[in-house]
Amino acid sequence: MKQINIKSCLWSTGFCFALIVSGCISIPNSPTPRFYALSAVSEDQVSQKIDIPSNVIIGVGPVKIPEYLDRPQIVTKTKEKMLQFAQFDRWGEPLDLGLARLIREDLAVMLPKAKLTLYPWNPSIAVKYQVTIEVIQLDNELDRDMSFAVQWTIIDVQNSKTVIIKRSEFRLAVTPHNYSGLAQTLSTACASLSTQIAQALGSLDV
Repeated sequence: MKQINIKSCLWSTGFCFALIVSGCISIPNSPTPRFYALSAVSEDQVSQKIDIPSNVIIGVGPVKIPEYLDRPQIVTKTKEKMLQFAQFDRWGEPLDLGLARLIREDLAVMLPKAKLTLYPWNPSIAVKYQVTIEVIQLDNELDRDMSFAVQWTIIDVQNSKTVIIKRSEFRLAVTPHNYSGLAQTLSTACASLSTQIAQALGSLDV
């Protein structure tokens, strides 16, 4: 009888340990995830605004990102140039959608008269120009710099014609040297990218 009880206790202990290892039982001391969002520019941060007729509708997106960035965890590089995925520091939304939203919001400040919509939009919306964006490189080193390279295209939707293709590159120091600083630095880089896109849109014959 005693032998059976010992075996039962051993089995129960082993089962509980397996549950803990597999994550089925949470450990009270495990860190709480932190979530970060990108921030759009404000009115007072934009020194020059570009006039585009109010009847012009601009569609923003899609934004394409490398597969290694397509995850909730914020991705950085170590000094050995290895990818590092932050288990408890994550984006508050999918990064591709967050970038599209941010650029749309930045453009709304820089092009105050234009109407903007996000991809995918309702087919009934008469979009004049579509801005597509492909992130070629986003290398983050918390204790150093961010390298951000993007190829972007402006398409005349109504005439099914590509009118502008450009590549933009930015290198900014991550300040402060933490994940909050990284989110702010990426927001700043996107503001510079949005400025270039707004100027290109303003140069078109609308």
